[in-house]
Amino acid sequence: MPVGGINCGTVYLGGDGRLWLWDIFNTNQEGIEPKKISWYDGQHIERKIASRDGACYVEPAKDIRPLEQGFAIQFKYNGTTTIKRFHWDDWSEIKFEATFPVAVIHYIDNSLPVSVKLTAFAPFIPLDEINSNIPVTIQSFEITNTGKKDMEITVAGWLENAVNKWSAPTNNDGRRVNTVVGAKEHVSVYATFDAVDKNKFTEAGDSGSMCLSLIGTNGTAMPILDHTSPFNKNPEVEAGDKESPIAGIVTGKISLMPGKSVKKEFAVSWHFPNVGKRINVPDAASGHYYLNKFADALAVAAYVAQNFTHLVSQTKLWRKTWYDSTLPWWFLERTFANISALATTTSHRFKTGRSWAWEGVGACEGNCTHVWQYAQAAGRIFPGIEKDNRQRVDLGLSLMEDGGIWFRGEYEKRPAIDGQAGTVLRVYREHQMSRDDTFLRDNWTKIKMATRFIIKQDVNKDGMEDVPMENTLDAVWDGEIAWIVGLCLAAVRAGEMMAVEMKDTTFALECKEYVQAGRRNMEEKLFNGEYFIHRPDAAKGRKKLGSYNTCHIDQVYGQSWAFQVGLGRILDKEKTLSALRSLWKYNFKSDVGPYIETHTGGRPYALSGESGMIMNTNPSNEPKPYGEDTTWQLGYFHECMSGFEHQVASHMMAEGMTDEALTLTRAVHDRYHAVKRNPFNEIECSDHYARAMASYGTFITACGFEYHGPNGFIAFSPQWNQQDFKAPFVTAEGWGSYSQQSGQNKKGYRFDIKYGLLRVKKIRLQIEKGQEAKKITAMSGTNNIPFQYQQTSDGLILEFTSPETIQTNKSLVITIHS
Repeated sequence: MPVGGINCGTVYLGGDGRLWLWDIFNTNQEGIEPKKISWYDGQHIERKIASRDGACYVEPAKDIRPLEQGFAIQFKYNGTTTIKRFHWDDWSEIKFEATFPVAVIHYIDNSLPVSVKLTAFAPFIPLDEINSNIPVTIQSFEITNTGKKDMEITVAGWLENAVNKWSAPTNNDGRRVNTVVGAKEHVSVYATFDAVDKNKFTEAGDSGSMCLSLIGTNGTAMPILDHTSPFNKNPEVEAGDKESPIAGIVTGKISLMPGKSVKKEFAVSWHFPNVGKRINVPDAASGHYYLNKFADALAVAAYVAQNFTHLVSQTKLWRKTWYDSTLPWWFLERTFANISALATTTSHRFKTGRSWAWEGVGACEGNCTHVWQYAQAAGRIFPGIEKDNRQRVDLGLSLMEDGGIWFRGEYEKRPAIDGQAGTVLRVYREHQMSRDDTFLRDNWTKIKMATRFIIKQDVNKDGMEDVPMENTLDAVWDGEIAWIVGLCLAAVRAGEMMAVEMKDTTFALECKEYVQAGRRNMEEKLFNGEYFIHRPDAAKGRKKLGSYNTCHIDQVYGQSWAFQVGLGRILDKEKTLSALRSLWKYNFKSDVGPYIETHTGGRPYALSGESGMIMNTNPSNEPKPYGEDTTWQLGYFHECMSGFEHQVASHMMAEGMTDEALTLTRAVHDRYHAVKRNPFNEIECSDHYARAMASYGTFITACGFEYHGPNGFIAFSPQWNQQDFKAPFVTAEGWGSYSQQSGQNKKGYRFDIKYGLLRVKKIRLQIEKGQEAKKITAMSGTNNIPFQYQQTSDGLILEFTSPETIQTNKSLVITIHS
């Protein structure tokens, strides 16, 4: 599990609690473990596959340990001394609770009267992008004496000084220096490199510093030469400024009485400024975003120590809030796990403030619009970062004179039509995740340009985009393509909604008319009676690759996006449901094995014996279903890519196909079961793939959550367990828990604010069919809140006389008597 700060590199926590991978040295390698392996596809033909082809899906990465690091504990009890490393070899049993962003690991040895628990994480606080961007991992050990006699406990940690380890592997260029630092809040060993030529390594990715710290002062720090005996001081080594490959900290001896517990908390911090030359944008030269706050790894350690209580309590509060829900535990795990990609080298943020990312670790650069527009998690959890990216990049340096948006920033100076539409929809989401309309007003002219660009791609003016342009399947298709047409309709509808807020009635009408025409024609001309299709270009026919009359996974993606941002219906409900049922009938496979045996060329993102939804199927058994010129991209059609599966699951959830949505989500979850591979690394084109963050969208639709910060609007309409429902929520300025419970002749709705605040003017709540509200109360604490209400087919709508602000640790409670 990634346990470093977001945009700070990748540090993994293994199942036994050891830290590994350590992709913090700015290598910008492709994949977490760059390699090529042999794989045999359905026809038993050997293929060489690399990270971008799914190498770590077939052979998950194991034990990548470029530096020496670890922790150990010594027990003195009943006249005996026992030393155990926190390593799977040293314990009878280890239990791992992988609740991102916090992992809890239990170490069990039945021969010892002791309970040992490790809590590991980096500060992760939704909405607080600054304190979530700390290059550190915290390792908190809690030891309890379960015996009947006193026990003496000592905990030790060690860390190799890996500064300039690769750029200066010999002693000729300088020496590694470990300096002991004692402060009021921490004891640390600060690891640096003293170069002979101070200018030689200024641009090296591994130039910087590291630090191993004990939070508090009850410990001894020293350079140690033999980490295999961390409890034995070397008489030749004294604390101070020493050259040594290994830095160590040993806690003081703790006498632990029966029934008592003690915590020993460590922090491992790093500071490697040089992002890497493979990221060829001017902002990258400024270094990492964390440079704005920290001068070196020791400064990181000091900040963490000084603010330890706040950072730990808020991170644990979010974990508790997220998992304190009536939704299934596994569902909460899977829908949130993929945001951990932000804590890997998939995602970067530069000192200038610019967010920049690969599609997956080291593969396909430049915040690709047609991939990242699927990723619902980041915009909901850290909206400030996404808002900056919309304004700085999409509507800034990437915006063309005609309103097109470069789909990879400086790397691809042309738009992709699905990325364009998805970006307009993200702009609307970012506006909704704002406290006021400043973002919309500041960018309206450019938003309007970007929306109008979409409208202009409809040459015959029937509301259906028909200009051949790049799409996420890495090809330029001809004709009218249902999934692109529908996505464009959703984007233009979002443009209409923003135009209404800006009181731009002329443009709002233009958008409305486009959507009306497009919906009418899409439903009439692109629906084959069962599902939506790709109609070939009248002149070119099926010469080029396309989905044509096949059943494509994204065929109603525009409606799926519409549910994410409260746009309502943009496509007929019955036709949309028919399309989703067709996907379930033709594309979902309880075992993909027989399909991939006969449909070769795809990458191994689901293997024989595993369930998944195929990208494209051929229900009509046409001889050349994908066109006359079947290029290499055809392989995509026979794959199971989890990001697409998540968007379908989120849509099914919104449409009431709850069982199918859960089954599809569970299929992905089971493919990434820890017995098989890393549960946090959903793979597409390389590791920790951004599109997989679409999983958060399924959580959104499971809650029936809608929010519009500038309008002070919030709504919930859970898809199941409506009688007793509880789930977390995040708004522009705060987060907390929402719950609804039914009692005899009444129903209660509760908003508990855990962090920040909630500004609200209007609320839509779910009520049972046929329920009539006879009496309604709204209270915050002991204060009655005046309101007006109306009951509609969508639920009960309350509008307060004036906006209400619910502060941290306060609640808003609404009760309906019927």
